Amino acid sequence: MTAASQRYRVALVIGTRPEAIKMAPLVLAMRDHPSLEPFLLVTAQHRQLLDSVLGTFELRPDVDLDLMRPNQSLPELSARILTAVGATLAQSRPDAVLVHGDTTTCLCTTLAAFYERIPVGHVEAGLRSGDLMAPWPEEMNRRLVDPICRWCFAPTERARGSLLAENVPAERIFVTGNTVIDALFWMRQRLPERMDIAGLPTGDLDGKRLVLVTGHRRESFGEGLRQMCRALRQIADRYPDVIIVYPVHYNPNVRAPVNEILGSHPRIRLIEPVDYPAFVYLMQRSALIITDSGGVQEEAPSLGKPVLVTRYTTERPEALQHGVARLVGTDPEQIVPAAEEILSPLPGGAATAPIDNPFGDGQAAQRILKILAKSLANRP
Repeated sequence: MTAASQRYRVALVIGTRPEAIKMAPLVLAMRDHPSLEPFLLVTAQHRQLLDSVLGTFELRPDVDLDLMRPNQSLPELSARILTAVGATLAQSRPDAVLVHGDTTTCLCTTLAAFYERIPVGHVEAGLRSGDLMAPWPEEMNRRLVDPICRWCFAPTERARGSLLAENVPAERIFVTGNTVIDALFWMRQRLPERMDIAGLPTGDLDGKRLVLVTGHRRESFGEGLRQMCRALRQIADRYPDVIIVYPVHYNPNVRAPVNEILGSHPRIRLIEPVDYPAFVYLMQRSALIITDSGGVQEEAPSLGKPVLVTRYTTERPEALQHGVARLVGTDPEQIVPAAEEILSPLPGGAATAPIDNPFGDGQAAQRILKILAKSLANRP
């Protein structure tokens, strides 16, 4: 078989909902690639949330390890992923492995591939908050992954600069944009004008300004999350034309305080986690988003939506520089005034037109596959 006709097997390993969203464009594009063959390996680090995304993008895992167990610790999860992924890679022998982001799946898969001497590509490489404890443990995960990787697919020039500052060789770094924008554009083309969402009665949003909320970071568990919920109540009390929609994460450390503090408010809707199409629909419909999500910070510029980030550091400062995001932490004295600045002007808040997104143009997956195919074809 000639190099031109050879096909290379690439294992794409995902475990969480955000990983699935951001890796889906790569799987879809690889299906039609002349020399790359996808091998989808799922750890199911987030079982329920992951499955809905797989269904949305019509992705069928080649191997589903189903490793999540109730209340398992990070050491237990890490050991399970490292052992099970390592055994799968040893048996399947892909030509390359792609991991994403900063999860436990990402870190342990990279280590397992290294042990098997299989080259690894890190999608969304180089993000740094500068604080090893925030987000925790994600900041440590991504710092450990990049030195091991053969290909560091950085979403922005800033991410590339972070990698260079850590002495990652320049020839291993490729600025591609972020695949989350590929996924966003793909989904936006397929959305209906009006969508029914479980927990939101038909017409519930009519005549209302929507404030969309997400919150699940480990470093906010406890008093931080409780403070954020108190801030949300204050916002709902002040603006009778505002309805707050909060898809509540399954983690009991999130559900308990959220239900206790927000459950009785007449204009706060606590709903089950929604699938990706519904979440994109809610983002498009919103006047303001309050979140600790990294992905939302990346998507907001393309949607023209202001974002209050309930964290004290971010590894995505480009969103701050472009004026679509603002760090507010979990303190009501920061969250409420910042929300007022956006919601007080009527109508429609401070939402702006979409801008050129610093995180990507929707072509990141194609760039990554081009780099990967060329590198594999030219390897010794």
